[in-house]
Amino acid sequence: MEAANDKEFTEKLVKLNRVAKVVKGGRRFSFSALVVVGDQKGRVGYGFGKANDVSEAIRKSVEKAKKNMITVPIKNDTVPHEYIGEYKSARVVLKPAAAGTGIIAGGPVRAVMEVSGINNILSKSLGSKNTMNITKAVFNGLENMMNAKEIAKGRGKTLADMWG
Repeated sequence: MEAANDKEFTEKLVKLNRVAKVVKGGRRFSFSALVVVGDQKGRVGYGFGKANDVSEAIRKSVEKAKKNMITVPIKNDTVPHEYIGEYKSARVVLKPAAAGTGIIAGGPVRAVMEVSGINNILSKSLGSKNTMNITKAVFNGLENMMNAKEIAKGRGKTLADMWG
C-alpha cells in the first residue's frame, strides 16, 4: 500500500540549505530541506527536514509533508477567489486567473501551485523573502479559501440558490 501511495504524489524541492554548527574542532555541516508534496488534484502539504546528508534531509521533509496535507478548493483550474495569505511578515496575494494564463508566480509559490493542481493563477509575494515564511503564507491563503459548496451547506441552501 505504501508504494502505491508514493506514486500518486509529486514532490518538489523548494529549498536545500547547508547549515553549520560551530563546535570546538571547527564547523559541523548538516543540511535542511523544504519540500512541497501534492497529488495535483487539490491536496498539498509542506515539510521541513534536517539531517547530516542531503538525501536523508529530503526524505524526512517529504515524510513530514505527507503528514500535514491540506485540501485546496479548485474551481476551473484556479482558486475560487482572491485572498492574501499571511505568515509573520510574508504576504502572498493569490488571484484567480482565466484559463490559459498559466502559473504566474515565483519560487516557493510556483512550487506549491504546481503540485497542488492549480494551473491558472496570478500571485505576488510581498514583504519577507524568506522561503519558509512565504511557503507558510501560501498555505495560510489556501487554507482560508472558501469553497462554494461548503458555504451553501452552511447557509442551508443549494448551489443553484447561491448563484441565482
